[in-house]
Amino acid sequence: MKVVKFGGSSLATGKQLEKVLQIVKADKERRIVVVSAPGKRYDSDTKVTDLLIQCAQAVVNGSDYSPYLEEVLDRYASIAKELDLSSDIITNIKNDLLDLINKYSNKDAFMEAMKASGEDNNAKLVAHFFKTRGLDAIYISPKEAGLIVSDDPGNAQVLSESYDRLYSLREEKRIIVFPGFFGYSEAGDVVTFSRSGSDITGAILANGVKAELYENFTDVDAVYSVNPSIVTQPKEIKELTYREMRELSYAGFSVFHAEALIPAYRAGIPVQVRNTNNPSASGTRIVSSRNNINGPVIGIANDKGFCSIYISKYLMNREVGFARKVLSILEDYHISYEHMPSGIDDLTIVLRQDQLTRKSEQEILTRISEELQVEEIKVEHDLALIMLVGEGMRRNIGTNARASTALAKAGVNIEMINQGSSEVSMMFGVKETVVKKAVKALYEEFFV
Repeated sequence: MKVVKFGGSSLATGKQLEKVLQIVKADKERRIVVVSAPGKRYDSDTKVTDLLIQCAQAVVNGSDYSPYLEEVLDRYASIAKELDLSSDIITNIKNDLLDLINKYSNKDAFMEAMKASGEDNNAKLVAHFFKTRGLDAIYISPKEAGLIVSDDPGNAQVLSESYDRLYSLREEKRIIVFPGFFGYSEAGDVVTFSRSGSDITGAILANGVKAELYENFTDVDAVYSVNPSIVTQPKEIKELTYREMRELSYAGFSVFHAEALIPAYRAGIPVQVRNTNNPSASGTRIVSSRNNINGPVIGIANDKGFCSIYISKYLMNREVGFARKVLSILEDYHISYEHMPSGIDDLTIVLRQDQLTRKSEQEILTRISEELQVEEIKVEHDLALIMLVGEGMRRNIGTNARASTALAKAGVNIEMINQGSSEVSMMFGVKETVVKKAVKALYEEFFV
């Protein structure tokens, strides 16, 4: 049995759904199909999920929601028209959305249900389409299947008892079409994963049914060693480990959700990333372990929007609980951190700067300065993080030196360096204005 997930770009038009149909028909082991909401048809297009959020916000604000509702319905209707499907399916989708709107009472629960409706209604449409083309398919909802999650809107976590319930899906002889992105709380409410969470649903189902393989279809032939918008025709990665992929996803690789690997990893299920538009391409395989024959670095990821808080205090290393006190102040403002490189007399906290306002930033600096009696404290804004990732770094000497030299030759100043304790990743902080130059220099050093 294989679980196969299709992303929003693979489901954006009727033409794309025809490709999905052929992919499912090509392998009878593809028994569970997880779908996203329809994505962008072209660069300037809007995803259905974003339209649903706009519609829900209009309802909450008491303003006219009808333009957004019509746009959502038009998206589904255009797909149905391309595929020559009955208008009944669009009527059902409209009634479903109006029912959600008419029952609106609790804002958080309503927003969650509206966001999730994109995947839910698309799964119903896809199952209907499959049946009209002769496939014995059935829509199954997360509630019916027993996908129970924590009551944490927008950041749900699967509860362990779900896996035993999901195993019963193996008994279904028909092709299951399953909506991604959400589950149900123990109280019976819709709760969503973080955005792009359909990847997570696919991995949870693969774990639950003990699948042989989890195939994740997207719009690229493979995971690339670097962002193709920065380096032209970068090398494809044929195989990498769960840990490498998670590090790359966290640091900016958008092809796969960073959290989606955990359920597959725990069950030891390989993940294959493939292209809906080119299904003959072998794609990228994600596994527990691999042979390190490609050198120390397998991928370079980058992300923007960070800042750092630099703190200096003489004999900081001897002050018990110093870092805890700093983090406690950040916690008071509900701020999480990404990295924390340190020395004997200094400490740097790296965090996403959109968590700070001008007011909260000044309050935090004042509190750290006064409560911890530090000698120097400053904030560096508009940083980009570049992550070198590779299992081979654990057994290779000089990776840091090669990277630092390459950046120096390119005229890029390094704001900070931090190596993960797993030794699978190495982080460099640079100014956002030079991040592309830095990534190109590192790619040429390790891949050219």
